[in-house]
Amino acid sequence: MRPEVLCRYLMIVCILGLVGCRNSATSPNTTPSSNTDSGSSTAANANSGATEGPGPGGQSAPESSATEAPTPKPIVVRAGKEIIVTADQMLSSKDNNVGDRFDASLAEPIVVGDRVVIPKGAKVTGTVTEAKDAGRFKGNASITVTLSTVMIKGTQYEIKTTEVTESGKGRGKRTAEGAGGGAVVGALIGALAGGGKGAAIGAGVGAGAGTAGTAMTGNRDVIIEPETRLHFKLQDPLEVRLN
Repeated sequence: MRPEVLCRYLMIVCILGLVGCRNSATSPNTTPSSNTDSGSSTAANANSGATEGPGPGGQSAPESSATEAPTPKPIVVRAGKEIIVTADQMLSSKDNNVGDRFDASLAEPIVVGDRVVIPKGAKVTGTVTEAKDAGRFKGNASITVTLSTVMIKGTQYEIKTTEVTESGKGRGKRTAEGAGGGAVVGALIGALAGGGKGAAIGAGVGAGAGTAGTAMTGNRDVIIEPETRLHFKLQDPLEVRLN
């Protein structure tokens, strides 16, 4: 090979080598940047899934307001409402003392609007607030009671009512009238049965049948018999919560 040709060949090889080295030095390496962007995107997607995605099992957590049932409003029985009960036991001015408790049952349901708030037969408790024995107090014997609680669907409510007083004077008059009415009817039956003697017997039987409810003993003590209806009025409003 000629020296001139060899020199040109070497010069071309050197020029190509220099050009290759320059291109290698100036070309940027984009691979790490691409990996970094991909990692950032993956982290962002993970954070987004942690905050906005569904909870365990693929279900979103329910809101507390949606699960809580609204509390029903109480029904108010106004003050002045009449409460009629029947006594479940006997009370007397002689045997009972102040503070004694007694049981009764609601004789008529308590209705507010078109809804029965306290059903008939609901159990009621009462308290003796005064008892005057004919043998220990001057004047007429008397017994005073009031209602204290009522049971509504297993829940006991405290109530405050007016008092009911049964005294010897007023009740004695009514008892005598009832006995007299029974005596008249008995006398008529006796007259039809056999004349004067039958009339006398019938009058005695009729007098016994005419006495009922609250009565007085021989020494003028007052007795409230079982099944006697007592009328009270509610003094304070009663709030009843029904399910």
